[in-house]
Amino acid sequence: MFHTLMRYVVVLVSFCALPLLPTMQAAADTTVISIYSARAPALLQPMLDAYTAKTGVDFNVLYLPDGMAQRLEAEGAATPADIVLTADIIRMAEMDALNIFAALDSPILNANIPAKWRDDDLRWFGLSARARVAAVSKARVGARVEAGALTRLEDLADAKWRGRICSRAGSHPYNRALLASVVAHAGAGAAAKWAEGFVKNLARKPQGNDRAQVSAIHSGRCDVALINTYYYGLMRHNLQDPEQQKWADSVRLVFLNQAGRGQHVNITTAAMLATSDKYDAVVAFLEWLTGAEGQNIYSGINYEYPINPQVTPSAELRSWGAFEADDLPIDEIANNAETAQRIIDRVGW
Repeated sequence: MFHTLMRYVVVLVSFCALPLLPTMQAAADTTVISIYSARAPALLQPMLDAYTAKTGVDFNVLYLPDGMAQRLEAEGAATPADIVLTADIIRMAEMDALNIFAALDSPILNANIPAKWRDDDLRWFGLSARARVAAVSKARVGARVEAGALTRLEDLADAKWRGRICSRAGSHPYNRALLASVVAHAGAGAAAKWAEGFVKNLARKPQGNDRAQVSAIHSGRCDVALINTYYYGLMRHNLQDPEQQKWADSVRLVFLNQAGRGQHVNITTAAMLATSDKYDAVVAFLEWLTGAEGQNIYSGINYEYPINPQVTPSAELRSWGAFEADDLPIDEIANNAETAQRIIDRVGW
C-alpha cells in the first residue's frame, strides 16, 4: 500500500510540474539588458516600454543621476551594467576616461548618427539633442527681442540685463557644457569675460533647475534664463501640474547666435561596458533608439531633437521655430569642460 501510494505521489508531482517547464524555459530565454541611467525615469521609460513590446527584450534599470563614473570605477569588472545612458556629453566623457567601454562596429549606428555626435573610436554614441536657449518673458522682454536686443549668448553679459537674469548653478553639466563651447570658439579669456558679465547680471544666487528659472520669470523675479528646450515642452504639456503650463505660456524661446556660430546644443549619450556579454542585444537596442521609431519617441514624447538627420522633429518642436545648430564637434565641449569649470569657480557662478 505504501509503495503504491508513493507511485501516485510521484506521478502527481511530475504531472503538476509539466506546465511550469515551458514558462521556466521562456524566462531563461528572455534577454535582459542592465542599464545605469542618468536620465529621469519618465524620460527613459517610454523607449524601454516600446522596445520590450516590439522585441520581448527586458531591462533592469538603476537610476544614477550623480556618481555614475565613481560607481563604475569602484565596481570594475564586477559591474552588472551592460550599458550606460547619460543626459549630457560631459558626464559621458568622465566615464570614457576610465577606458571601460567597448567599441561598437555598427554601420547602422554610423549611418544614423552624424560623426560630430559620436566618438571617433565608436565607444559612445549620441541618442538625442537639445538646444540650450534663452527663455524670455513675453510681457517684459518680447518687444526688445524683436528689436534685436537679444540675439547672441554674448548679449547676456551686457549691463542692460543687470538684475534681470536667473540661472541654475554654473557647475551643472548643462551650463558647464555651454561655457565650454564658448571656450572652444573664443578662448578661455573671452569666455571668462563673458561669464563675469553674466554673473553680474543675475537677479539672485544661482539655484534650482531649468523649470525653476521659468517659474521665476513667470513670477516676475527675473526676465531671462537659459534653459534646455525639452523642459519647455514638458512644462507646456504637463497635465499633472497645470501650473507649469502657465509658466511655459509666460515665456518665449530665443534661439541664439543664428547670424554666427549657431545655437549651442548638447546630447544624450549611450555606451556599452566592455565587460558586458550582450554585444548583439545592446547594438540592436541602440540601432533601434537611433532609428526612426526610437527617434520619434524622443521627439514626440520627450520633446528632444532627433539626432538622426533623416528623422523630422515632431510638430510641437517645429512650432518653436527652426534654428541653425553650432557645428562644433561635441567632443570639443568635453575637452574644454575642465577649463570651463575653473572659470565658473573663479567668477562665482
